[in-house]
Amino acid sequence: MVIDFQIGPEEAIALEEQYGAHNYHPLPVVLSRGSGVHVWDIDGNHYYDFLSAYSAVNQGHCHPKIVEALMAQAQVLTLTSRAFHNDKLGLAERFLCKTFGYDKALMMNTGVEANESALKLARKWGYRVKGIPHDQAIIIAVERNFHGRTMGIISASTDETARADFGPFMPGYQIIPYDDIEALEVALANPNVCSFWVEPIQGEAGVYVPEDGYLAKAFALCQKHNVLFIADEVQTGIARTGKMLACDHENVRPDVLILGKAVSGGVYPVSVVLADDAVMGLLKPGEHGSTFGGNPMACTVAMAALQVVADEDLAGNAERQGIKFRHRMQALAERCPHVLAVRGKGLLNAVVIKPTNDGRTAWDVCLKLRDNGLLAKPTHGDIIRFAPPLVINDEELEACIQIIETTLLAF
Repeated sequence: MVIDFQIGPEEAIALEEQYGAHNYHPLPVVLSRGSGVHVWDIDGNHYYDFLSAYSAVNQGHCHPKIVEALMAQAQVLTLTSRAFHNDKLGLAERFLCKTFGYDKALMMNTGVEANESALKLARKWGYRVKGIPHDQAIIIAVERNFHGRTMGIISASTDETARADFGPFMPGYQIIPYDDIEALEVALANPNVCSFWVEPIQGEAGVYVPEDGYLAKAFALCQKHNVLFIADEVQTGIARTGKMLACDHENVRPDVLILGKAVSGGVYPVSVVLADDAVMGLLKPGEHGSTFGGNPMACTVAMAALQVVADEDLAGNAERQGIKFRHRMQALAERCPHVLAVRGKGLLNAVVIKPTNDGRTAWDVCLKLRDNGLLAKPTHGDIIRFAPPLVINDEELEACIQIIETTLLAF
């Protein structure tokens, strides 16, 4: 079979429609090239990327230092499995532990794998350390959470789109409201609770930022009740919110930290669970694993990607540009009746759109943004998430803000 790589956008979309599972609803644009905050479609049209592959491309598309690391390692050794040692895994584990301040790192591939790994760790800790009776451990999760779509994860979801027709679900979860300290304190009174599992900012739900102090109070309550505080920073981590971790805004050091996406700068699938020996040391050979987890390419890419974040002060840039972006969007809200709310932290932001009387929604806004040269995607119907690569500079941000202002005022 001869593969023709020279196809047009209509054919590319038609091929996905015919041969691919219909589990996504992409914006109708077919991208073929990217650099920094810029992407181009098959026809050569230029766009600013304001989604960053759901915050996986924090370092910008095809960052040369990350790509160089990938290419160099790909020519030497790609995969050994964990049946053998490789010469990059220990280096990467040390790099991760020193960067984030933990004793041990468990490398996986995707964010949902890292979340599943953290939940297994929490349950084992609950039985072996806390002394919870066998098969009675409870994990507290929150409403509107998004940690992925595996069976174990959606068992704790409140999103019916993720859950419909996929039951029966795994037991052992208690769901409480997000950003509600009183509800958490009541739930923690149950001695069978092993962990509280939370996103510091709810990204997929629509960039819901909790009240100041919520994370610190939640962490203190978990310590009081001998419960592990698990932070899912797959989307909020790696400088996205203006600090290396969103938890850093409240000086919270989670007992278990979950990272993914931008750990590799969008170049290769890498995720990580970090914890101290008292938790991670409970895992024994054969109890958990991944064929590709911790492979030499993943290790090399992750170290290069995280070094870029430090060298280029991407957290500082996210903080500065995020303040500027929200200020301009809040000013726009005063002039534009279709902007109902603006919220976010760093360069993870959302604008809530009021539908028009003729039925146009945030999806239609995103189509117009595309026509004007900027790519964003709605979530939950009326919310547009704006999250450009953290390498965006003043000139690029100004150009993007003007596109958004022009589009929304015309809407």
